Amino acid sequence: MDFQVVVLAGGTSEKLSPLVSKDVPKALLPVANRPAISYVLDLLESSDLKDIIVVSKRPSSSISALPPLRSWALPLANAPVRLLQVVEGQEAARLVGAWISSAYLDRLVVEVVAVTEDIGTAGALRAISKRLVANDVLVISGDLVTDVLPGAVAATHRRNGAAVTALLCSVPVSGPSDAASSGGKDKAKKPCRLNIVGLDITRQFLLHVVSGTDVEKDVRVYKRKIRAVGQMEIRSDLMDAHLYAFNRFFYFLLNVSYPISLQAVLAQQSFDTVDHRTTLQDVLEQKETYRSIRLEVLPYLVKSQLRSAPSGGEGTIVDETGNVVVPPSSNLQCLSQHRAIAPSAFKQDLLPSSGGGTHRCCVYIASKNKYCHRLNSIQAYCDINRDVIGEASHLSGYSFSSHNNIIHPSCVLGSKTTVGPQCMLAEGSQLGDKCGVKRSVIGRHCRIGSNVKIVNSVVMNHVVIEDGCHIQGSVVCNNVQLQERAVLKDCQVGAGYTVTTGSDHKSESLARK
Repeated sequence: MDFQVVVLAGGTSEKLSPLVSKDVPKALLPVANRPAISYVLDLLESSDLKDIIVVSKRPSSSISALPPLRSWALPLANAPVRLLQVVEGQEAARLVGAWISSAYLDRLVVEVVAVTEDIGTAGALRAISKRLVANDVLVISGDLVTDVLPGAVAATHRRNGAAVTALLCSVPVSGPSDAASSGGKDKAKKPCRLNIVGLDITRQFLLHVVSGTDVEKDVRVYKRKIRAVGQMEIRSDLMDAHLYAFNRFFYFLLNVSYPISLQAVLAQQSFDTVDHRTTLQDVLEQKETYRSIRLEVLPYLVKSQLRSAPSGGEGTIVDETGNVVVPPSSNLQCLSQHRAIAPSAFKQDLLPSSGGGTHRCCVYIASKNKYCHRLNSIQAYCDINRDVIGEASHLSGYSFSSHNNIIHPSCVLGSKTTVGPQCMLAEGSQLGDKCGVKRSVIGRHCRIGSNVKIVNSVVMNHVVIEDGCHIQGSVVCNNVQLQERAVLKDCQVGAGYTVTTGSDHKSESLARK
């Protein structure tokens, strides 16, 4: 399809502490006993998307000791797909690159690029922008777990001649109260904020977008924008999936009567009308304070796409749609989040093709039966694991038994031990007598004693759980030891931690200091 693909793989995320570590970066965090990033790589491979970059971030404290950009090229013989991946952290990049080169032998050619941490998604894209040479670029978050094919988004992007096309999905539903939870520190937070988007009547064009803290306010749209587009539907039930297709070249139709600099163009100054062709790299470099694609780059492109009409005369400021600007207080209309506005027909000529004139911002809205979730919090991690061994089991890549579970043939189960539906036991794990496992994932080579109960939980690799322990709604990381009769409810236990005999923990995050 001749797209260049950038996978933003992240590094060590504070939101996922203590699950992630220097030994297990976010990209390799197990989801149903598979590294999280494998779900994205499989999707890209199935869409035959070539030339991919994987981006990793390294700690900012190591900037002085390291070169500004480091890449690991992992060429594979006769591989049909080339991958360039961006990861946070030099060591994380090494681990991710080594795993991909092994798991996708003869399937992908991978280049892993390390960039500094704390620069955001836009900063990561800016750091590798000079490597982007294809006309179209697909940017996808490495923590996305979905069955929406990136190729479908790419095809829609090409068909509409868009400057940017964003994947929007239905907002995922969090698990029931008895499911694995995010622990005490996340429970105190407000519900996840949603995007608010304005769409045309065909639901192809993105006309308005509100993200971040502004979503809690009333939606405000200029009347002149409504008059220009004719009809707009305001939606708050859609999630930005962090999958974007960009045309590397697009046009700003601006007002200019004298030569202007690109910096002036991107500063959104008002001039007489002229077409100006710019690039995604130009936008990223000139808007150097932008850190987020979702919160800054996408809204900027959406806002500027309707700046398309001639000047209203000398000394007159021309707005986004060509109307003379009047004081904003007389041009704002408050809208409820689900209200359709302006009854007239949508004016297609306001968004011409990218071959000339202003650019188009488009969306690909996944159908409601598609699965789409981002692993960007502990609650999301628990939800995704629950789903991939449950209602979204087709994503796991495994064949479930007639009992709707997966028990590796090498596992050993003691007398009267039961493993219920929607459970997964990886190779080499052993369970003693009278154990019960419900709606949980157990990793490789775990040693579990007798009379142990595990419910709605994720237990990673090489974990030792002694007799009489109860684990509910919790995540237990690699090499943890739970001594006899320990109880965990809604907890997260970091790698290598020891939970002492008879201790009772609820809604706690336990990690080695």
